[in-house]
Order: sequence, then C-alpha cells, then structure tokens
Amino acid sequence: MPKFYSSRHIECVLLRCGFTFISQKGSHAKFEKDGYVVIVPANRKEVPIGTFKSILRQANLRDEDFK
Repeated sequence: MPKFYSSRHIECVLLRCGFTFISQKGSHAKFEKDGYVVIVPANRKEVPIGTFKSILRQANLRDEDFK
C-alpha cells in the first residue's frame, strides 16, 4: 500500500528544500524556487498519489526527499 502524505508535511519539505511561500487562493498554496512553481492543495490529510507525483515533477524533487 502506498504512503500518503498530508499537505502540511509536503509544505514543510518544500520549505526545507528552499522553496518560499508565494500566495494562497482558496484551497491551493503556491511555492516558488529558482523558476519552479509548485501548487499544493491545502488542508488535506491525505494527498492522492497522482497529485503527489505531480508535485514532485513540478518541484524537481525525488520521492526520497519526503522520507
């Protein structure tokens, strides 16, 4: 069974990797670093796997960065 991450955990890892919080509109938060813009759904206990993989691609990070 795959591991699900919360929105809060994803935001903490992005901040630790050097991303900065830009804005939030509705239930989506925007983070930016070196031209990479990442949109994260806010206030979710479990982010779906497909959404998590999309966040990894947008941030140019690996799955190991979240463990």
